[in-house]
Amino acid sequence: MTGNTNAHDGGDGDGGGGTDGDARVFAALPPAQGRGFARSWWGLAWLKALEDSALDGQQLKKGRRHAREGAVGAVSVGPGRITAVVRDRDGTAQRSDVLWRRLSEEEWDRFLDMAVDRAGHIAALLDREMPPHLVEDAAGAGVELLPGIGDLEPRCGCEAWDHCPHTAALCYQMARLLDQDPFVLLLMRGRGERRLLDELQVRSAARAVRADEPGGASGESAEGTPAGPGAPEGVSAAEAFAARDILPPLPAPPPPPPWAGQPPALDTDAPPPSGTDARAVEFLAADAAARALRLLSEALAPGHEQRPPEAELTLGQDAVRLAVSAGDETLLARLAEGSGRRRAELDLAVRAWRYGGAPALAALEEEWTPEPGTLARAGAVLDGAWEDGDRPRLRSGGPARWTVAGGGAQLRLGPDGRWWPFRKERGRWAPAGPGDHDPAAALAGALGEV
Repeated sequence: MTGNTNAHDGGDGDGGGGTDGDARVFAALPPAQGRGFARSWWGLAWLKALEDSALDGQQLKKGRRHAREGAVGAVSVGPGRITAVVRDRDGTAQRSDVLWRRLSEEEWDRFLDMAVDRAGHIAALLDREMPPHLVEDAAGAGVELLPGIGDLEPRCGCEAWDHCPHTAALCYQMARLLDQDPFVLLLMRGRGERRLLDELQVRSAARAVRADEPGGASGESAEGTPAGPGAPEGVSAAEAFAARDILPPLPAPPPPPPWAGQPPALDTDAPPPSGTDARAVEFLAADAAARALRLLSEALAPGHEQRPPEAELTLGQDAVRLAVSAGDETLLARLAEGSGRRRAELDLAVRAWRYGGAPALAALEEEWTPEPGTLARAGAVLDGAWEDGDRPRLRSGGPARWTVAGGGAQLRLGPDGRWWPFRKERGRWAPAGPGDHDPAAALAGALGEV
């Protein structure tokens, strides 16, 4: 870490500073001309929290100018306090402190329990990474990691009663420190990195030991009674399967939920990482939940094991499937671009998908040449589909396409053996209805709408 040394902030008895030996000192940073004060997610989140909670925007602007010009000296960060010497343009130097209440032991307990409960959080933290959604999950546990209105208490040698340009400059410099190491935020809240990681490892190991004990992590048996010495450890899956014919039948599986769960809302105070479209992520999460419910419902339906597995969709097909339920114009434009379609082409593809999924989309966008035997059988089906004199005059429009002469309607034979109706709209062939094994039935709708 650049300019990072161990230090000790002795505090001043005001309850804001800390004396646990975790303080760190960061060397002065060069001027920030031509760039923002932060580039990382944590640095930007700090700036947003700072500016959203400021009571005097003018002092912040002056402080931002000071920090941009490199007026902030080495910064000491400790539990509950950041300190630096800040120079004015005339060379006058002021010692500036910003105090922030340390989390209580109870709050740290809740934070650590939350982190251990979530495998992704503890894995990231032990790997010295701080995932952005740590802020929201901590808030759910009643622990605020970022400052709110009135949380940051300024102290400056210029004797200003509230934030002055010096303390504001120090707060802006904090954002650049978070770019270097986001664990600085937790240090200011009361836990140094080493102590935090040690506590996480101890809690994680203790939870793993409890999970291995009879009754699992709760220390209770399956019946809810405390597990003690000699309590049964359960039956292996192999033994249970071997005794399947003599054991009582298992209860029926629970029914699937009536609807898919709501995905988490990503419209939060903290900005998303650069390049992330929160609306697109929310849409994909909702789609994943709906698909999961459908797959679960199908898996629990009688006879599911006799059904062939669904064919995996191509990227182009899946883009159309997603576009069917995407009501946002921006998302539709992205899906069109990502699937190599123009916007109008995606609209036609969505209409085809609504009529018959991937087979209908193939009839719209793909040309195929049936084998001679298939083509002959298709001709025979066409000849016999209408009574004498009722059949419309058809002319070949391709290997598997027959167009109604002068009628603006068309039949296409799909690889799935169904006939798909199309009609002419603004010079383009558009899907006109679902497929049918009877070409007359398939064409009736298109002819009626032309």
